[in-house]
This record gives sequence, C-alpha cells and structure tokens, in this order.
Amino acid sequence: MRQTLFRIALDHPWSGWFTPPGGLPQLGICWVWLIVCAGWLLYHAIRGHWALLRDPVVWLKAGVGLIGFSLIHYLGFVPASVPVFGYGMMVLLGFVAGLTFSYYRAKAVGYDPEIIVDAAFWILISGVAGGRLAFLIQYWNEVFVPGMPLSQALFRAINLSEGGLVLLGALVGGGLGVFTYFYLRKLSVFEFADLLMPAVFIGVGFGRIGCLLNGCCFGDRCELPWAIHFPAGSVTFDVLASRGFLAEGALWTMPLHPTQIYSSIDGFVLAFVTAVYYWYRKHPGDVLALGCMLYSITRFFIEFLRADEMGQLGTGLTISQLYSIGIFLLGLILMLTGPLRGATRRPAAVLPPQTLPAAVAR
Repeated sequence: MRQTLFRIALDHPWSGWFTPPGGLPQLGICWVWLIVCAGWLLYHAIRGHWALLRDPVVWLKAGVGLIGFSLIHYLGFVPASVPVFGYGMMVLLGFVAGLTFSYYRAKAVGYDPEIIVDAAFWILISGVAGGRLAFLIQYWNEVFVPGMPLSQALFRAINLSEGGLVLLGALVGGGLGVFTYFYLRKLSVFEFADLLMPAVFIGVGFGRIGCLLNGCCFGDRCELPWAIHFPAGSVTFDVLASRGFLAEGALWTMPLHPTQIYSSIDGFVLAFVTAVYYWYRKHPGDVLALGCMLYSITRFFIEFLRADEMGQLGTGLTISQLYSIGIFLLGLILMLTGPLRGATRRPAAVLPPQTLPAAVAR
C-alpha cells in the first residue's frame, strides 16, 4: 500500500523530481502546473478546439498561474509541500478513463458527445457526495467525537485525505445525479444509462486499486499464495490491532485476501461485459439492469472474503450485502419490465441536444 504517492513542493516550486532523506518523492508545483496545462492543451487539440487554443486570454491565464506558483512560497503561510494521495489519484484516473470511453462510445452510436461531458460532472459531484454521506452514516461514531467543536466536525465531514467514501453510496449518489441531469435535459434516462454503464465499472476498477493503496476494504485471513500483508502504521494494521487480532509488537498483519484486487478485476470484467452487451440489448435500460444484477451478485460474494465490516441488523450480512440485495432486485425489475420501455433505436448521425431523435428524447 502507499497512501501518499508523492508530494508537491511549494517551498521549491521549480525543483525537479527528488526524494529528500527519509521522505517521499517530491516535484515542484511549477512543473505540476506545466504538466496540467500540457494535458489540457492536448485534450482540446484532440477535440479540435483550435479557436480556444488561439485565444490569448487562455495563454495569459496559464502564464499568470505559472508566475503565481513561482512566488507562492513567499506568502509565508503555505506549507512546504502538499501530498498527492493514491486513492484520490486512482479515482481521478477512473473518472477520466470512464469519461473517455463514454465520449467515444457516444460518437460511435451517433449521440452528441458533449452531453456525456456535461453528465460526467454531475456524476462526479453527486457520486462523491453520495459516497461521503454513506460513509458518514455508516461510521458516524468513528468520525465524530462528542463535544467536538463545530469547525472541527465540519472539517472531518469533508476530509477525504484518507479515503472515506463508500462505493455503493457513490454509485447511488452518482446515479441519482445523472438521472436528474437527463430528466432536466428531457433526454431518455435509460438510453444514456446503458451507454454510461461500462464507464461506471471502469471507475470501480481503478477506484479499488486506490483502496489497495489506501489500505481500506481489506480481506479476511488467507492462506493462498497470493495473500498480502500490510505493514504497521497502515489503515489495515491499525484496524486489526484495535480489534485485538495482532500480537503486540507485530510489524505486519497476518496474510489477507487481496479483496481490493478481486474487486478491481471484477470492475474491469463487468466493464467489458456491459460494453459488449450494449450492442445486443433489446430495450432501453437493459445494460443498466444487467450491470445492477451482475455487480450486486459479485459484490455480495466478495463481501464474504472481506473483514473490514461486521454484520448488520442481526442478519450476519454486511451493510454492503444488504445494499446488494436491493440493487439486484432493482436490476431484475428493470430487466423484466424492458418490453414496457419499447425497443432500442439508435440515431443515425451526431446531432445537437435540441434535435436528438425520438429514441433519446423524453
């Protein structure tokens, strides 16, 4: 695991990649800014936004930002460096990869890809909010301490530096957000949900790698050759030590199931399956239904190999397994009611939102 991948140096903004004695690798903030600007320019060049790239205001903003970061260490109150967390980086990579897939899939089937770009940010914001809210509800007593000042409580409520997102909550929150977006745009929710479903699982695949880096969502004891250990000071080690499962003075956990890797592989496999099934669906919402059913089944059984959650409501099932039962039933209902939504129809050409064909207009 590696919670912090590297640090961005603010006190030496033009320093290249270096590793201080006993510390983590660092890179100067100005180089980070140049990399971000280069990525932004490449993105718009690929999409052919030449007018935007020729706009002098864009280059002026980039230059002002570079100058500002060059002088930021003179402010006096900024830290020497800031961390780049593995979990957050993997979530970002998953978001970008899923967005890229959906963008080109939309073009391939004749939808306006700008709709996907707009919807993606609804998914991001509502997904993070839903995942965080689910985490706060599930681990309320661990996050908040009685008598805690309001300012500290608010900070802990939004502090994502150690993860603190529940995947199922993020899926529900992101789903509600994107459904709201399509409803407000008067577009067919189920047509676009089918198109976006593989991207959801791409995000799951990358996000679970982030869980491994963070040390959360760990597995139960394992005697198989691919079992993994977590070192002292990791999230996994601290949780198991607090439960009395580790001997005093232990430096590593016992061998554990790499459930984060199981879940990551599951996410990528489901992304492939739903991406292929899209071409064979008969009704709008079929891919969404299949995704809900398959994910809930795989998640239900992976939970038996995890050791980070206890049984809930006297059932012996974790909260995620209970959620999975509900998601499976939702998917089953969507699959059985597919004929009521009619047959799928695909537009023949890329059209602006206001002239989308009947297949995607509400």
